[in-house]
Amino acid sequence: MRILVVEDEENLNNVIVKHLKKQGYSVDSCMDGDEVSYYLDVSEYDAVLLDVMLPGRTGFDILNDMRSKGDNTPVLMLTARDAVEDKVHGLDLGADDYLTKPFSFDELMARIRMITRKNAGKHTNRYEVDDLVIDSGAKTVTRAGENIDLSAKEFALLEMLVMNKGVVLSRENIEEHLWDYDYEGASNMVDVYIRYLRKKIDEGHDNKLIQTVRGQGYVIR
Repeated sequence: MRILVVEDEENLNNVIVKHLKKQGYSVDSCMDGDEVSYYLDVSEYDAVLLDVMLPGRTGFDILNDMRSKGDNTPVLMLTARDAVEDKVHGLDLGADDYLTKPFSFDELMARIRMITRKNAGKHTNRYEVDDLVIDSGAKTVTRAGENIDLSAKEFALLEMLVMNKGVVLSRENIEEHLWDYDYEGASNMVDVYIRYLRKKIDEGHDNKLIQTVRGQGYVIR
């Protein structure tokens, strides 16, 4: 999944980005409220981590603008302010959750999983397709009861396919969600990682779950 981090404390911003990337997320970040619209206009995100107190526009202003435009991207508000009225105001504006600084990264990751599950209409971290089981919280994958070891990027791609079971995803859509704004790698990386996944997920099984829809993209079903 691709996440936008909006946090004006440079050290905290860098630490959050580093931690999210280590967990396999694609991440863009900025530290100024006036820059956020640019990122939201040119990219599609699975979640936004949004600080309240920012240079330029506040997190409340940004959230209000997003929701007024019909942008329902899950938003987790980050703030050092723990006043009840601030939390109520953010939630009333359409925030999906609120996390007060300082926080543990385990809690941050759990809350990200929660708001993205909610957006996908799920109540647990467990996804199943036939005999394939993926747990987004534990970062585990099994097929027919056998554990499958995946790299962070392989897991992110499989998670995206499984969360959109039955939906054909274009190469462009996959690339936009799994690689950040500054990515300058090979143009066929989606195809490369699909091959990696097929070898690990489908090889040795009669039922091939990862399928190509010619001229459109990839789907798992």
